[in-house]
Amino acid sequence: MHFSINHMTAPNLEWLDFLKLADEVGAEGVEFRNDLSTPLFSGNPPETVAAALKKTGLRCFGLSQVYPFNSYSDEISLAVKSLIESAKAYGAQSISLIPRNDGTGKGTRERQTNLRLALREIKPMLEEAGIIGLVEPLGFERSSLRTKEEALNGIEGVGGANEFKIVHDTFHHHLAQETSFFAEHTGIIHISGVVNPTVSINEMEDEHRVMVDCKDRLGTVEQIKSLLELGYGGPISMECFSPEIHKSSCIAEMLQSSFSFVTDRLVYA
Repeated sequence: MHFSINHMTAPNLEWLDFLKLADEVGAEGVEFRNDLSTPLFSGNPPETVAAALKKTGLRCFGLSQVYPFNSYSDEISLAVKSLIESAKAYGAQSISLIPRNDGTGKGTRERQTNLRLALREIKPMLEEAGIIGLVEPLGFERSSLRTKEEALNGIEGVGGANEFKIVHDTFHHHLAQETSFFAEHTGIIHISGVVNPTVSINEMEDEHRVMVDCKDRLGTVEQIKSLLELGYGGPISMECFSPEIHKSSCIAEMLQSSFSFVTDRLVYA
């Protein structure tokens, strides 16, 4: 089990404290973000970050994010180039590409054309840098890219299997009501749970995403099990958006408990 933590789970921590948290709970790696209240790595140079990663033995699985990557423009092109450069400098393995999520660009022809255009333009940048582009479908009804199947069709359409992989997010998999798993094309699994018993699937939002426990309604453990059985061997990263998690003073204990719960359930499943 290659557990990781996405910085969104503890966004109030500075990057170095976040690394210490990941090390404390026994994670193998981390994902950093450029959409938090502080700049990426708080402006520290790559050598400082590299030394901290080496000291803890943690890997930087990815940097997030370019949004909305599938509304391609000169601005998006520059954002992709910038994040790729940061990934190379800081030793990250991948960058995250997030689709438009505001209810526009949803028409079938428009959606697929925009996706392939963006992938075609981004592909040579990734190839030259040796960085993987992680395409993350968002299962919300307002999303312009809801399913992993459609993402993979676009990737295959531009011959990008070596440059792109998909994110399997257990929350978005549930929202999109997908049933297929694509282990060989998956670069990372994002996990979180929804435990609110009253919210309907169409009402589920990022704010409902908490740690995975026995009350989880998303079938997170079952999703992980399916991917592992199909040969997935990459990182499994906790990504919680709930404000209740963010303001907790017990995040380390909660992470350890959740990781143990997932591991135990998989062992005895």
